[in-house]
Amino acid sequence: MNKLVLATGNQKKVKELAAMLADLAIEVVPQSEFAVSEVAETGTTFVENAIIKARHAARATGLPAVADDSGLEVDLLQGRPGVYSARFAGEDASDRDNIDKLLGELNGAPSDLRTARFWCVLVYMRHADDPTPVICQASWEGLITSDLRGQNGFGYDPVFFVPSEECTSAELPAERKNQLSHRAQALAKLKLALAAD
Repeated sequence: MNKLVLATGNQKKVKELAAMLADLAIEVVPQSEFAVSEVAETGTTFVENAIIKARHAARATGLPAVADDSGLEVDLLQGRPGVYSARFAGEDASDRDNIDKLLGELNGAPSDLRTARFWCVLVYMRHADDPTPVICQASWEGLITSDLRGQNGFGYDPVFFVPSEECTSAELPAERKNQLSHRAQALAKLKLALAAD
């Protein structure tokens, strides 16, 4: 089984990605198992941040690395929180802090104007100096609710309404979310690229 390091400290992302890659006979190992330090996400785009994280993990471990950078883009907020999704309410903000700030900024906005999408960019680097990393991206369209619904998922899932399912992402069973989400779509593209690599 081939091994690759996942450049994130988010255990929920590790679990989600490992489950999706299970059928490729690839062992996904979180960077925390190698005591890889966090790296500053200094990019202004999801692509730049994912490359920074993948390169850092590959250099620290000597293994191929996958990094994801993802976030929520809200049309009424001109694309914010975007690359700042995880720290929208501040550097040490909790998921709830970020959701509260988002709902506060959208307070009073009619439901049909609360359009948003999750973006996910996955970068696969064969080694730290890989000049041609594989970059896969996808989005997931939805609407921002005015209240929190559901217990599953993480991040903005409790306020991200998925019209086709008539519920929020946090109300979806994990298996269904792993078929629909931005991360699932980007990962499907990455799986094809890894199988051909």
